[in-house]
Amino acid sequence: MPEYLAPGVYVEETSFRAKSIEGVATSTAGFVGQARFGPVAGAPQLVTSFEEFQRYFGDSQDLVLTEGLTTNHLAFAVRHFFENGGKRVYVARIFNPPAGQDADDARASSAALSVLGADRFIRARFPGRAGNVVVRVTGTRSGNLLTGTAPNRSLAGVRPGDLVESNNSAAKDRVVAATGAQALTANALWAVSLDATGRPVLTGASGTLDLNAAGLVSVQKVTLALLVQPNGDGSTGDRSDNHAGLSPHQDSEVFIGRVLRHEDHDAGVGPPPDRTNRIFFDAGTLPTTAAQRAEFAGGLAAALISASPITLTGGVDGRLADSELFAGEGAGHEATGLVALEEIEDIAIVAAPGGAALEDDEAQLVRGAVISHCERMRYRFGIVAGPSDADSAAIREARGQHDSTYAALYYPWLVVPRPSGLTGETLLLSPEGAMAGIYARSDIERGVHKAPANEVVRGILRFSRPVNKGEQDVLNPEGINCLRFFEGRGNRVWGARTMTSDPEWTYINVRRLFIFMEHSIDRGTQWAVFEPNNETLWLKIRLTVESFLYDVWRSGALMGTKPDEAYWVRCDRSTMSQSDLDNGRLVCLIGVAPTKPAEFVIFRIGQWTADASIV
Repeated sequence: MPEYLAPGVYVEETSFRAKSIEGVATSTAGFVGQARFGPVAGAPQLVTSFEEFQRYFGDSQDLVLTEGLTTNHLAFAVRHFFENGGKRVYVARIFNPPAGQDADDARASSAALSVLGADRFIRARFPGRAGNVVVRVTGTRSGNLLTGTAPNRSLAGVRPGDLVESNNSAAKDRVVAATGAQALTANALWAVSLDATGRPVLTGASGTLDLNAAGLVSVQKVTLALLVQPNGDGSTGDRSDNHAGLSPHQDSEVFIGRVLRHEDHDAGVGPPPDRTNRIFFDAGTLPTTAAQRAEFAGGLAAALISASPITLTGGVDGRLADSELFAGEGAGHEATGLVALEEIEDIAIVAAPGGAALEDDEAQLVRGAVISHCERMRYRFGIVAGPSDADSAAIREARGQHDSTYAALYYPWLVVPRPSGLTGETLLLSPEGAMAGIYARSDIERGVHKAPANEVVRGILRFSRPVNKGEQDVLNPEGINCLRFFEGRGNRVWGARTMTSDPEWTYINVRRLFIFMEHSIDRGTQWAVFEPNNETLWLKIRLTVESFLYDVWRSGALMGTKPDEAYWVRCDRSTMSQSDLDNGRLVCLIGVAPTKPAEFVIFRIGQWTADASIV
């Protein structure tokens, strides 16, 4: 209560309405799988388009694994996710290094760049053949930075750590190689620092440069530009990256070792590294004194330019992942696989593209890992698939290995054209990515209460096996959602059941609707924790939840022609005992009547005569 200690007029703000509950997003997906490049641990990467996925994780070309060429299931799943209406997906890449190696050993690296007796390298930021690139380094110079006239010359447009080159008519400091490329000599370069008065001065290996020297013509700023290109072996597609305006001096904000640094290199220095960078500069232990720094800057610039083009080799895609890698382990920055997805609260749909392509036992374990993840996290729903060559008997066997209300199984696989577009060549892909996109599309266009079925599957040629009505009559009651082709209506999803034997949770939309409501109420009522547990709080809770459920009913997600038929909320003495109150428990009971899909649409038609009546 506010204190009133002196006479006066007091104006206070108050609220006369219940707190509102905002519905959580249900269309954000989380994928786990193998890719050609990208981070292999830590926070999953959010991507909002397939082009963005390619910048982080490489293109959709086959993985060159120890076992041989393997379809890039994760890349295709992300592509189909966006083609079918998805908007946001978090990607957690998994990597299985070659036998006897770790992930760092599978990164591409250049030959050593010898600078001042120490070894410097340019390395790929992440493991994978996509790190086998060619780096072309060029030096770039800006205009004259000298201002004023002798004896009052000064510098303009420089910052501490910038590197500049002097042009002295008495001693040519710029060297042009026979090839026409500009090379830099150490004694021509000077580092910008500040003197005791805060004015910029130039220091180098030979001391401090006199700006008023008679032979000094100009001082030009020097930066490096790195062009990162594919190395020609088909490992990186057509992507090229350009990093311009980098400084070879460690005091600069754009020092090459700071901008292009490894995720764990110089931790806490500068902004977080850009995960789209395919390379980083391994600077090792840097010099500490001003003279050494200046000499290091000149030597580094000369070494990089003279070594250009720099070829990175040794990057490999590793081995085929197993179920343990899909399940993941660790915590925080070291988390991998499905474990890495646990820290992202927004994820509502989970899949493991590529898991269904493993051997039968491993594929079963991956499906089980996805299901366990969703059940443990409570507010997520999993999408899984059976073997690529499964017939009705095999898919029924795969379905019989699991029983969960938090996942759905789809059959058969998808047939798509190869990325190269070669005539007649196709690929078999599991349907998880396309189905996650259809879930997202249905949620956005209609709402989570609409079953994600009778929807067109986009971006495919056909299904791997034709499923007829007789076959689906056997599969549908067992919770196997069939993908079917209908003449004149295209390729469609023709099932909306979960993988459960519990008739209360037969339908996907019912489970996902409850996930949506539970998560929204959970997030929207956190304000009630530690509030006085009395009738005032109970009333606020009832009004808050009823207001939310009213909006859910109006959206068509609940049955009934009026709110009383659609839901009820109780939070009073009838839901809590004195023991509950003594132990700090507030119990609120909520009942809702969800809509269920019209899975069987039946029209009864009979003959009648003019004098007949309908009983």
